[in-house]
Amino acid sequence: MAKLFFCLALWCCGLVGYAQTADSIPNIPLMRKIFHEKIDAHKPTIEQFLPADTTSVAHIFQFQAFFERDTALTNNQKISYLRGLEDVLSKYITDVKTRRIAAKDLPTLLNAFAEAIPLQQTAASLEPVIEANTIAIGNILLSSYCFADNASVPKCKEILLYKECVANKDRILPVLSRNPSVYFASDLLPIAAKHNPDVFYNFAAATDALGGLIRNSTDSLVRTIVSMAKFKRGRLYFPMLDRVYQNQLSIATIDSISQDSIAYYKLLVETAIQYANRMRKQDTPLVYNALQTRLKIQAKETFINTINALHDESDAVRFNILQSLTPQQLYYLCVQGEEEIYTSSYLGVFKAIFGTKKPITGDELLMSVRFDHFKKWIKMAAGYNTLDAFLATMKPGNADVLLQAFVNGLDKTNSLEDAVDVADSYGSIANLAIQKQILATVQQNYEQALLTNNERGKKLYYILQTIFASSDTSMRINLTEKLGIPPVYTMPQKLLTDTVKKQIVIQQFFYGDKDGMNIYSAFLNHFRNGNWRIVQNDDFATVTSIKGTPIVIYANKPLDETQNLDALAQQRMNSYLQENGIEPTVVIHRGHSYFLRSTLQQLVPSAKVVLLGSCGGYNNLNEVLKICPEAHIIASKQVGTGLINQGLINNICEDLRQGKDLYWPGLWKQLSKTFANNEMFNDYVPPHKNLGAIFMMAYNR
Repeated sequence: MAKLFFCLALWCCGLVGYAQTADSIPNIPLMRKIFHEKIDAHKPTIEQFLPADTTSVAHIFQFQAFFERDTALTNNQKISYLRGLEDVLSKYITDVKTRRIAAKDLPTLLNAFAEAIPLQQTAASLEPVIEANTIAIGNILLSSYCFADNASVPKCKEILLYKECVANKDRILPVLSRNPSVYFASDLLPIAAKHNPDVFYNFAAATDALGGLIRNSTDSLVRTIVSMAKFKRGRLYFPMLDRVYQNQLSIATIDSISQDSIAYYKLLVETAIQYANRMRKQDTPLVYNALQTRLKIQAKETFINTINALHDESDAVRFNILQSLTPQQLYYLCVQGEEEIYTSSYLGVFKAIFGTKKPITGDELLMSVRFDHFKKWIKMAAGYNTLDAFLATMKPGNADVLLQAFVNGLDKTNSLEDAVDVADSYGSIANLAIQKQILATVQQNYEQALLTNNERGKKLYYILQTIFASSDTSMRINLTEKLGIPPVYTMPQKLLTDTVKKQIVIQQFFYGDKDGMNIYSAFLNHFRNGNWRIVQNDDFATVTSIKGTPIVIYANKPLDETQNLDALAQQRMNSYLQENGIEPTVVIHRGHSYFLRSTLQQLVPSAKVVLLGSCGGYNNLNEVLKICPEAHIIASKQVGTGLINQGLINNICEDLRQGKDLYWPGLWKQLSKTFANNEMFNDYVPPHKNLGAIFMMAYNR
């Protein structure tokens, strides 16, 4: 009755309206006046938060009037409630500014405060009010001075903790680790285990109070995780958690298989295919990401590192370790080893899938792996120039469907990676019918984006459509005009010239293996003529033009890599350039693919032209574009050769020395004649055909 009376009296006095002033309140003793002044001081800010809502401010006044008029309240009680009201308003203002609560929630907050006051008067529990309101409102009420001595506050705080855990499952374990004795701990453990088993595993292995609580749980999933966490090799079992939980595998079986690294890899692939099949049915297995991580590690450590390290051996020796693997297991080596696999290693694995092994078609392969990572597979096939060969193994109709799936839904992801992959793949396909199919699918997606007013889709598919159409020279599409990007077909000499020093700076990175030493000598020999001057110190050579356009080439010496001397030479070359304010606009990587990462780590943002002279350099375009968003990039999809790289450098340097802009179609036409009998030149991609890089440039603009 006290609660009902209070609420009715409070809100009925609202009929008087906001027009009431302090004169409507009995004379306020000086000892309470300061609290009224603090409350009044908050009202202008609240009016700014809620300009169209005058009733909330009126209700604040009604609280003040009620507390002063209630003769049943002692002076201390009135001070407590006024001070508590001021705390509520102050915390509300702070929380609105920090976005912990919405400004519009003030009426609900005041109503909750009104419901809590009579409970406080009768020393009753505040739990019903805290249960009925949001976390934000509950926190504000419990921070109020007038409720500080209520015996239910500890339980109310636990209720808020419970709400916090339910609202954000990632908070369950951190909250329980600090409060393992809360009443709801056991109830939330199964939720936390299912939400993030990987994190739960770490807590299950701990020896603290929460770890003990977890080990005493009767939930079947929790007990399965606990059983794995007991073993030192538990992390090897963990990717198969879902299968163990469903009694498809035993820990003892996994332990036995894991003793053999090849057998363990095969078990991981078997599990990945099973999980992929479930994912297609919208059924996400437990620890899916943990399986992907472990599969990547196992593929790298057991196979990829081995075949990479044997790159100088015969194929029979190099790929002997793959003999027992099925096409599906070889497939996962590629898609999981994308970041580490060398070009020659990839080509060897690709050959093993479709060559020496039992014949399998692309359709059969993708269906057998339930299309797991198929977009990555297509991307890699395009990047290593094997896409046409792969599609040729499929029935034409199935190839069309696959490529449609590859192109559809690019606007649904949070990154541009898939769109860049599509752009690159288009440029890699020689089959005109397949190109036409991809372009038609892009156009369909663009039209659909227009119909649905999908801004991201419109932008993304318009750029792809424009770029793809420009590949047909008969359409005469000017990408600079259409997409607002710098020239694609030409790199103007003025963009490469330092505005202060009036020179073009080229930087080359060489590496100290046997091949590196040979190509360094060949590089210098080409410039030993009357147009250039060569000066060398202990770490690098400086090649300067003495006729025509001022050009300076800096190239580190390929000193012994086994002693890290080549890296030191590069470091000293970089330091010299930095100390002298010299910014290269052309950067060239000379070396094998396993040295490329080192070059990329030293790539400068000033680079406008980047030549990746290694095998498979094309697969590193995104890394270059992150540093140099508008760079023109030349790279090979397969084998990079010193002969072709030097030919590129010779032509680029000579055109620049003669004062010409770099016109890529013309330069490529000339080089095509020079290397007419070298089929490896066909794997080099010039800047104007580097569609992924052009897409990124246009999208970012």
